[in-house]
Amino acid sequence: MSGWLLIIALLVLGGILSTLGDALGSRIGKARLSIFKLRPRRTAVLITIFTGSLISAISIGFVLLVSRQLRVGLFELEDLQNQLKESRQLLVPLKEQRELLEARIEKGEADLARQRNKLDLFRRGEVVISSGQSLLISTIKLDNKEDAKEVITEVLRRANSKAFSKVKPGELPNQPLLFLRKDHVKRLEEIIKDKRTWVINVKSAANVLLGENSMYAYVEAVPNRQIINEGDILASITLEANSASKDLVRKKIKLLVASTSAEVKKRGSLTFDITLDANSVNSLFQRLSNIQNRSIDIQSIATRDSDTAETVYVSLNLK
Repeated sequence: MSGWLLIIALLVLGGILSTLGDALGSRIGKARLSIFKLRPRRTAVLITIFTGSLISAISIGFVLLVSRQLRVGLFELEDLQNQLKESRQLLVPLKEQRELLEARIEKGEADLARQRNKLDLFRRGEVVISSGQSLLISTIKLDNKEDAKEVITEVLRRANSKAFSKVKPGELPNQPLLFLRKDHVKRLEEIIKDKRTWVINVKSAANVLLGENSMYAYVEAVPNRQIINEGDILASITLEANSASKDLVRKKIKLLVASTSAEVKKRGSLTFDITLDANSVNSLFQRLSNIQNRSIDIQSIATRDSDTAETVYVSLNLK
């Protein structure tokens, strides 16, 4: 029942009951009845009070009968308030989680915008450092475990300087450019604390454009070991001497150097520096000019021992 209808019904009901009560009080007063040995006037007052209470009771009963909202508000209000209080308490962590999720979403949107910006720069800009490219390879051996942090700091400083020279050529490396995860650096410090010789390789984690203000990097550490022995045949290629022009020989030599580099990498080298003996190349061309109608093998042979991070020196030999 709507509020206005309920008010009108109460007014009508109150008027009817008041009229009946007044009539009943008048009859009792005229009849000069006595209840509980009271005087007639007192009895009439008592009947009037009873009638007024009855009117109120009937009005309240009628309202409660027709209005569910009033019944709930009168008898269940305290329980509802307690439930509301508990619900609000439960909403506090949910609100915090929502704020946390919103913050993560905002961060994700910001990262996405940053990546899009980098993609646009990549399309327009000049990549000076490729993803996975080595920035610095350093061989270290600690005499004192306590020096680990200082040594790693120096290695990263040198890597930062090299990266700075590529990304911002002509400027002084007066600010940090490299960013690494602290837990990776901490784990590296623990790794190099033993008595072995280690090779530290600082690599770029992504493509870096000319002029960028920051770049992410990561570090690898592998035990240093000898991977090349003097006299090792690292690669070879076959050539027909009678049909070998100088251009063809040069192409074959480039292919041989590429095969040598692949072999060196396969053995665990962290450097791609292959130093070719120029005298052996000149000697090769001279000897080829004196060979006719024969198939020959050109070999790349290591001229000295090389460790994991050392340059590999090779010379060419005809077999």
